[in-house]
Amino acid sequence: MFQEIKASWALLLGIGFMMLGNGLQGTLLGVRATLEGFPTFTTGVVMSFYFIGMLLGGILTPKLVARVGHIRVFAALASTASIAILVHSLYVNPYTWSLMRLVTGICYSGLYVVSESWLNDRASNETRGKMLSMYMVIITLGMGSGQFLLNVADPASAELFILISVIISFSLIPILLTVRPAPRFDEVESMSILTLFRASPLAVISNVLTGAAHGTVFGLGAVYGLNKGFSNELVSLFMASFLLGGLLLQWPIGWLSDRVGRRAIMLGIAIASVGLTLLASVWPSDSALFIPLITLVGGFVMPMYSLCIAYANDRLPPQKIVAASGAMVIAAGIGLSIGPVLVASAMSNFGPDTYFLGIAIVFVLIALAVINSMRRWVMTSEDLKTQAPALAPGPIGSPVAAFVAPDAMDYAQALVEDELEKLDEEQAESENTEFGSKLEGVSDADSEGDELRPKGAAP
Repeated sequence: MFQEIKASWALLLGIGFMMLGNGLQGTLLGVRATLEGFPTFTTGVVMSFYFIGMLLGGILTPKLVARVGHIRVFAALASTASIAILVHSLYVNPYTWSLMRLVTGICYSGLYVVSESWLNDRASNETRGKMLSMYMVIITLGMGSGQFLLNVADPASAELFILISVIISFSLIPILLTVRPAPRFDEVESMSILTLFRASPLAVISNVLTGAAHGTVFGLGAVYGLNKGFSNELVSLFMASFLLGGLLLQWPIGWLSDRVGRRAIMLGIAIASVGLTLLASVWPSDSALFIPLITLVGGFVMPMYSLCIAYANDRLPPQKIVAASGAMVIAAGIGLSIGPVLVASAMSNFGPDTYFLGIAIVFVLIALAVINSMRRWVMTSEDLKTQAPALAPGPIGSPVAAFVAPDAMDYAQALVEDELEKLDEEQAESENTEFGSKLEGVSDADSEGDELRPKGAAP
């Protein structure tokens, strides 16, 4: 494990700086949009373009990497992201910002693909999970730390935009100076959402809904805070609390899902998220317990994505996991793009408190989907757990993480179906044998009757 980290320190350091800039960027744009008088619905639409870009980046980047390699793609995307944030400060209007958010989403999604495929190439089967977990921790810490940089300058000025550009540009230095060779990237086959839905409807539905919740949290969190009268310092702390909660509870929740079963934990997490978000919608924001409450909300809301990925992987054969993860990226992208728009519309019409109500509704739908799956699925979660080693979800990171992670586990449901087919074949063979015996017995009886039957007698 230490050798893999030593071999990948440049990449980890670079992605850490990228996430530091990304964490500040998302919150800064929400704050600046509110200061500029953007309507809440307009802000939601602008922020959703980032997630559309992530969806496109996940599709385009593997082809670019296959053509020119990891290092060149990383440098090109980071440079483009550095330029895009500066354009935000030069042209402050919804149209330019929407286009730049789209470009930024493509860049960051591509950076995730490059980084994660690079790490997967460096790691072995025994260390890959730990490597990706460390990578995701760095992502979470980087994004969380970036929230507090909002306080180093006035959001109404261009200084923070310049700071983000500097941070992103700095992330290139360790990557470009590394002496380690870049890995060879093999493009994987694709899988449609419909195909994945047939294999695991709950995974697709829950992933779309989880994407909607996460897109709302990060796309509209700063807008909610400012509409509630938060200071810039409190907005930073508010946004960082979601990430801190996810970081603290991700591993315990993943550990429980390995032992209790995915769907049982998904249902429990969904119900807890509904209760906590409804409580947050009515809790006084000036209370000393408000930020701890938001941390707890983040602790239950954020891990759901990893549970969705793990649940899907539990039901896929090893050779299909990477291809199916591309479909999961698309599913998450759909939710990430739609969620902020719908909740922003509700906030415009009914006030900022619908921010938490929108998240609560999403998790109500997830809970209903899990209950329906439990009702229809014959196999219990315990059966799945005992027949195949489950992929332990790591800390919440990019939706592209599963797209490039080749870790695989036994396909428990396929094993069960194979056993059922074998039993059906054995039963059919047994029935055919028994029928053949009876038929032979009848033939023998007829033969004996023919011997005893007088000549000329009718049979």
